[in-house]
Amino acid sequence: MDAGTTPLVDRKRVASPLYLKERMHKTVTTLVMALLSLLLLAPLLWMISTSFKPPMDVFAYPIEWIPSHPILHNHVVVWTQGDGFLLYYLNSLKISLVLMVLTPLLAAMAAYGFAKIDFRGRQTIFLLYLSLMMIPQQVLFVPKFIMFTKMHIYNTQWALILPGLFTVFGVFLIRQWFMSIPHEISEAAFMDGAGHFRIFTQLFLPLSKPVLATFAIIDFTWTWNDYENPLIFLTNKKLFTVPLGMQNFMQENGVDYNLMMAAATAAVIPLLLVFFFGQKYIIQGFSSTAVKG
Repeated sequence: MDAGTTPLVDRKRVASPLYLKERMHKTVTTLVMALLSLLLLAPLLWMISTSFKPPMDVFAYPIEWIPSHPILHNHVVVWTQGDGFLLYYLNSLKISLVLMVLTPLLAAMAAYGFAKIDFRGRQTIFLLYLSLMMIPQQVLFVPKFIMFTKMHIYNTQWALILPGLFTVFGVFLIRQWFMSIPHEISEAAFMDGAGHFRIFTQLFLPLSKPVLATFAIIDFTWTWNDYENPLIFLTNKKLFTVPLGMQNFMQENGVDYNLMMAAATAAVIPLLLVFFFGQKYIIQGFSSTAVKG
């Protein structure tokens, strides 16, 4: 084809009804998704806005999204009044960061065994292991309470850390990623004299950074937002995490929406930061694990 005819072909393609229909469909889809995103973000924006308002402006109509007279008093009270949020933050950060590092590593070890080590009954054991996801966590509270009491870790942070180290969903997610890695890679390493431990640490872990980062972010979010387990297994206020700390804070201050929204804003900041810096890994990890079932 002559190079001089290319612009003409492009102009014909752009002017074709099918192309115009496709562009219109993409434009409408983008606008709809943008509107839905704004609707989903509206409560979050209202929460942040309210945290900087005086009490008289909370329910002003129309809504004042940007406060005309912003104040920092609400945030100062949250961090300084009573026990303060600093202790709750440190407790939540310690538990969440420990699980964020160790849980993906342990899940990756189990996932490697289910994905790349051929042993008798592998699929049956994996299906039985996967079926544990159908058991509601609330059913396990009483057995956990009895076990933790006998282990003398009730009312300690170990009661939250030790069970959190093991996750069925994490093993399933990382196994799907390992299944997508060509088997020839591990076979070539075996022929060079490498064992399973070396293959796992030097081949599979470096190749699995997206899915490990994805699960680490998800696990951090779960642990940070966990309310039921701290409520059941912690009684000492000095060990409270952010969700329990917020409840305690609201009981002390009553229905004060300014302070409640300031506390909620403080609680959501780590989640926003983790998602902001790790969103590309979440997208890459889920899109890749969806390739193989």
